[in-house]
Amino acid sequence: MRPIPKKLRPLWIRLGIPVDYPAARGLPVQREARTLAVIGRTADRRQIRLSPPAAAAWRRLQSAATRDGIALQPLSGFRSVARQTANIRRQLAAGKPIGVILRFVAAPGCSEHHTGRALDLGTPADPELEERFARTAAFRWLKRNAARFGFHLSYPRVNPHGIGYEPWHWCWRSRRHA
Repeated sequence: MRPIPKKLRPLWIRLGIPVDYPAARGLPVQREARTLAVIGRTADRRQIRLSPPAAAAWRRLQSAATRDGIALQPLSGFRSVARQTANIRRQLAAGKPIGVILRFVAAPGCSEHHTGRALDLGTPADPELEERFARTAAFRWLKRNAARFGFHLSYPRVNPHGIGYEPWHWCWRSRRHA
């Protein structure tokens, strides 16, 4: 695992994140993507971006799903360390303990979203990040087909990272990242 960057240590301390978080959770510190391609927009018109190779793989996956009658909707892609931090700060301000937050959100610096390879998916009929996505035809299609395009489900029901089940979270792996 990469060592914790110096800028993360004081941030984690301020947020109450243990400095052994990456080792304890088996979640490496991720590099932020520098080059990104737009693949869509959120409901509030923010761009959804992925690294160019992940974006190309996404387009191939989405085309194949469409040919099979499956509508997939990207809901989130690249997320910066700053945005991940803001998300955690909002939840802390709302009174959630850091342990509860880290059950569903990776610590800033450890999210696959930082890489530009992670994609949260829904359907046009249900564009929410909810566990019920696992009961959709779209999820069943992804389980059968996503690996052909280099995508895998990062947080299945039982995972070693202590992250809750996220049937919507898929990450692209190139040969270099596998």
